Amino acid sequence: MILNLAIPSLMSELGATPSDIQWIIDAYILVFAGLLITAGSLSDRYGRRRFLIIGLIILGGASGVAMLGTEPWHLVGARALMGVGGSILMPSTLSILINVFDGPERRKAIAVWSTVAMVGMILGPTLGGTLLEYFSWASAFAINIPIALIAIVAAVLLMPESKGEFRPVDPVGVVLSIVGMTALVFGVISGPHAGWSAAQTLVAFAIAVLALGGFVVWESRVAHPMLPMDLFKNKEFSGASFTILLMTFGSGAVLLLLTQYLQFVQGMSPIEAGLAFLPYAAATTVFNILGATLGQKIANRPLIIGGMAISVLAFVVMAFLPVDDGYWMMLAALLIMGVGMGLAGPSVYTALMSAVPKKHAGVGSAVNDTLQQVGAALSVALLGSALAGMYTADMAADAPPAARESIAGAIASGDPGLIAAGKEAFVSAMSFGSWVGAGFVLAAVVVGFFILPRTAAAPATPPTGANDEDSHFAKADKV
Repeated sequence: MILNLAIPSLMSELGATPSDIQWIIDAYILVFAGLLITAGSLSDRYGRRRFLIIGLIILGGASGVAMLGTEPWHLVGARALMGVGGSILMPSTLSILINVFDGPERRKAIAVWSTVAMVGMILGPTLGGTLLEYFSWASAFAINIPIALIAIVAAVLLMPESKGEFRPVDPVGVVLSIVGMTALVFGVISGPHAGWSAAQTLVAFAIAVLALGGFVVWESRVAHPMLPMDLFKNKEFSGASFTILLMTFGSGAVLLLLTQYLQFVQGMSPIEAGLAFLPYAAATTVFNILGATLGQKIANRPLIIGGMAISVLAFVVMAFLPVDDGYWMMLAALLIMGVGMGLAGPSVYTALMSAVPKKHAGVGSAVNDTLQQVGAALSVALLGSALAGMYTADMAADAPPAARESIAGAIASGDPGLIAAGKEAFVSAMSFGSWVGAGFVLAAVVVGFFILPRTAAAPATPPTGANDEDSHFAKADKV
């Protein structure tokens, strides 16, 4: 989140072109999404804490390399390496919680996990704006190093090691997963820039379909799959998976637009815009705790459905944001969303992970991370592209190209009439995006209602020969 604010500094101090900026941002996403499933599976085999520490070392080291960059391509390479580190450490975070905590404690731990992620998203722009006001673009990478060092020390001192049964690596599954996910994300990223009918976009999607289709077929037949397809036969796992995908798709682009709404339409600075989201983080934190507490007495299904239904109302409120003095209405929408997401979050993540045997906790966590990454990427690419098109269509045909391309261009023109038209066009497009977001979150409600079981389903029974930890789960399934 900090890097987005560093874009002007990268262009002025490093001489990065818009194409360079796109690759600096996308290099991380491409590598991260492509390696998640593989990294999650390997962490189950070789140790989740070990992979967490390895990922932190790579992420912190790559951040140090990025600070020393003198050319844009240096940052592209460093960001790709950071993506490797992120993909290795992220599946371990949730899988370690699943193995350390049981029962009510697990739900509370997941609530804290999701809260920390939300706080990070909010504090990123706020802290980034402060750093970039006094230091160069390198500070956007420097902040990762002390965080990684603290986390490594905490992992060594506080976290127990855990792993599933040792099974042979699935090389075909690894290749198909990496190729398929990388191609899918590359296609999603290329669409808005190169065009959805461009050769590189169509080829990427074709490779993604073939590779991911082959991955599903292979994983269904191989003796030791990296992602057991039987997990999706569990209604709690599949229902939670589709709910997370729809939820992140509905909210990804709209939340990104709100940051632009605060800065370009409401005239806030980056620091003020970051602070404006703090009530949302506070509401999510409070209701995450409440949701975790209620989850000890109420099943996952009603909390997920109820929380998502409340979130739909938040998107409806956002659809009516005005051009002038719209912060308070936006704040009301964010507080409503904080309530909804706070109630649903712990339950949907608990539902997904509770349906996964502990031996597959790493790959289960990776599925969760992948769904969120793909949902958010699709949202930003597809909805972002559609909303940009609506903005351009609403602007006068004789307006300068920069003003018709984005609201930033309209404001940079200095023409009061053009600025007013740009704000109107942007708010109109954002209203449409809010309705689309409401539709997809409502779809998550429908999916939860029809797919999620009314009572929690037991995790899939491990195969014969599982370790002691997995045998405990097998016994629990029989009971």
